Amino acid sequence: MGCIFTAVQTLHFPDYGFRIQEQEQKKVIFDPVRKKFIPLTPEEWVRQHCIAHLIQHYQIPQGVIAVEREIQAFGMRKRFDIVVIASNASPLILIECKAPEVKITKETLIQAATYNNKLDSKFVWITNGIEHAWFEKIDGNLRLISPPDAACLAQR
Repeated sequence: MGCIFTAVQTLHFPDYGFRIQEQEQKKVIFDPVRKKFIPLTPEEWVRQHCIAHLIQHYQIPQGVIAVEREIQAFGMRKRFDIVVIASNASPLILIECKAPEVKITKETLIQAATYNNKLDSKFVWITNGIEHAWFEKIDGNLRLISPPDAACLAQR
């Protein structure tokens, strides 16, 4: 799971209020989707910012957000970070989170594309909290796009 870090890094997101506390001499952060405290790792810090951004910026209800669920992809058990479910019950956004010190690379895109082969979401968002890359599935291919606006996602 990685080491628990004590300082929180500033990410390229608006300031969101998080419930952080110490349990057994380790920092934990409250996940509003899973409704429990989670060990505060660098990747979890990014994941919680994404969840807050979905809820507060995009106005996506918590009930349509899935966090760290297992899927089968090419016969292997994998775990996605975040998926937003559309009103028609199909995946709308697949989000792959990395720790801030992890660069977003071609391998990261391949990882997300592998998950999306199974999930078939319309959008893929890859982030380490510093860099953000949004993709839209168009004609079966993921194409780099600007972040969609809230109205675009609300219509789905």
